[in-house]
Amino acid sequence: MHIGSILAALDWIRFSGPNHSLELFGIRLVGLNADNGKKLLFSAVLIVALVLLSKALRALTSLIPGGLRNERVKFWTRQGVRLTVSILGVVGLLSIWFEDPARLGTFLGLLTAGIAFALQRVITALAGYLLILRGKTFNVGDRITMGGVRGDVIALGFLQTTIMEMGQPPAVQSADPAMWVKSRQYTGRMVTVTNDKIFDQPVYNYTREFPYLWEEISLPVPYAADRGRAEQILLDAAHNHTLDAAELGEEAIAEMERRYVMRRADMKPRVYWRMTDNWLELTVRFACRDAGVRDLKDAMFREILPALDAAGIPVASSTFEITGLPPLKLVSAPSS
Repeated sequence: MHIGSILAALDWIRFSGPNHSLELFGIRLVGLNADNGKKLLFSAVLIVALVLLSKALRALTSLIPGGLRNERVKFWTRQGVRLTVSILGVVGLLSIWFEDPARLGTFLGLLTAGIAFALQRVITALAGYLLILRGKTFNVGDRITMGGVRGDVIALGFLQTTIMEMGQPPAVQSADPAMWVKSRQYTGRMVTVTNDKIFDQPVYNYTREFPYLWEEISLPVPYAADRGRAEQILLDAAHNHTLDAAELGEEAIAEMERRYVMRRADMKPRVYWRMTDNWLELTVRFACRDAGVRDLKDAMFREILPALDAAGIPVASSTFEITGLPPLKLVSAPSS
């Protein structure tokens, strides 16, 4: 009786038909057959092999020594590994599951139509990733503003770019999102921005090709002050703490002139005057590196202020001049 029950149970689960399809209680389960079982096994082996290959190649890239240039080599090597492994995986899985080209064409047509409808943003983000790799939008380690986020690029994925966020200078403190760090220094937040933003918004790159910036410091001085001395104080501070044209190197200057049609004289610090209703505004313009701007300005201010005090030049502030008052009548209270 026990053996009969076992045989009866085995009869509920069996493989039948030319494809050895699985039947459960006499019901044939679609897609569950010996052939698909082999394909599942081959797919699992392929995925495991690709994962191991990816880890091995990433381990080899970690052997590249440090340094900014080598870090970028590592980055592009990792991107190449990811793309190669992904392509091998897609081609391998399609080869395993669709040996018939007609079936493959039908499947790809349906899949493409479904993806185009349901995953529009994902496809756009992936297209943005390919454009970033092919073009010269930005690289890992570049300082950019993308999607309203300012910071250094620390990772680039198929769909998202990860940025180490920086604060905003006082001139743009009102920008969204609000910042509590009032300079271009890290806030400690890592922000992910989808790659499709490069199609919708401009991407500002602070370091690509020419890793220098032009900065300015404005100083309001009274019209009665020694304006020439104030200008010289600003120039001395700029020369002492900022880049000299010779520090940029002949190659960097030539590249700058070729790309931006800039004159060499523009690289030197220069002070510009602007008249206002209350004071004379002196603005010193100078070139500096893309990083460490806050420390640079701090050092300049610490030199400028004592020099102004020694020269007897005050910093102007807003003043109001009262030109007339209505007559005032004072009435004393009667004594009790």
